[in-house]
Amino acid sequence: MKKLLSVVLSAAMLLSLAACGATASTAPASEPAAPASEPAASEPAASEPAAEPNMGATNTEGYKVAIVQQLDHSSLDEIRLAVEAELDAKAAELGVEILYDEYNGQNDATVLGQIGTQVAEGGYDAVIPIATLAATTMYNATNGAIPCVFAAISYPADADLVGLENVTGTSDALNVPNIMEMMLAVDPDAQKVGLLYSKSEINSETPIAEAKAYLDEKNIAYVEATGNTNDEVLTAVASLVADGVDAVFTPTDNTIMAAAAAVGETLADAGIAYYAGADSFVNEGAFATCGVNYTELGTYTADMLVDILQTGNVPEYHVMDGGIITVNTEVAAKIGADYSAFADMANTVVEVTTAAE
Repeated sequence: MKKLLSVVLSAAMLLSLAACGATASTAPASEPAAPASEPAASEPAASEPAAEPNMGATNTEGYKVAIVQQLDHSSLDEIRLAVEAELDAKAAELGVEILYDEYNGQNDATVLGQIGTQVAEGGYDAVIPIATLAATTMYNATNGAIPCVFAAISYPADADLVGLENVTGTSDALNVPNIMEMMLAVDPDAQKVGLLYSKSEINSETPIAEAKAYLDEKNIAYVEATGNTNDEVLTAVASLVADGVDAVFTPTDNTIMAAAAAVGETLADAGIAYYAGADSFVNEGAFATCGVNYTELGTYTADMLVDILQTGNVPEYHVMDGGIITVNTEVAAKIGADYSAFADMANTVVEVTTAAE
């Protein structure tokens, strides 16, 4: 559902905006709006604020931003919510109005293309695309006319998003050898590792290649299993279980993340340790990860955007600090995994349990 949020500095005033013909709930300037529960609409909001400021890249009164989320899943939801919260906070801090529209591409290239047209023609000062396909589509639609500040693209060069006018953002690039070392710390006798990913995900190409290189060096066998839909992913997981793998690794793969709960449950039931590229996988039932904090990534992305709008300076993309190990204690107990060695491998070890459905 398309949603328009207005951040207003007057503590006594709240603006009510309509989205998709229905009245959106209104939140104070210091709180993020509730996440949209439906895909982005193709129609503009039914009503607008009575006195909307003149938007423009050098406007000191306010800005209009499009937030384009590639699809719904917990990692990208976490980033979007952090972006919105920080835009609200920056609006209050700087004394400007920031309007943002929320779009969701449903992981569909056609839908994202339609959203790109809306963004290019919608009078936006900037766009924040979340995930790789959203970013490449928004850049192609706007062609550098407005800042495109992407979020959570692990390898921007692989996605051809480096060296472009008005393009920057945040990267959640993985330290794959660290995750492989975690795997061997828990099971030093591992003989076969499953590599679960989608061939349609650019983010997965480099980390899968790095995982293969690491395992080759250690003379550990690996089995690849891929899928581009939920059904294909679950079939791929079943094949890994049947192959008798000792552990499974998935990078920051949006296609696999969409089925993460079912994947995690299947592997845990089989007693297989599942290592993934983001803490959101672990919250959904994977065993462990070593990666970035997505709330921090979303906040950093929003700060980059506001600084660009205020100064006109577009920096190089930023690789977020990782090194945070997250462990699902319920899964650890279920598969009988002793993860005490993780304390010597990271400054921070976060223990979580599987999120309630």
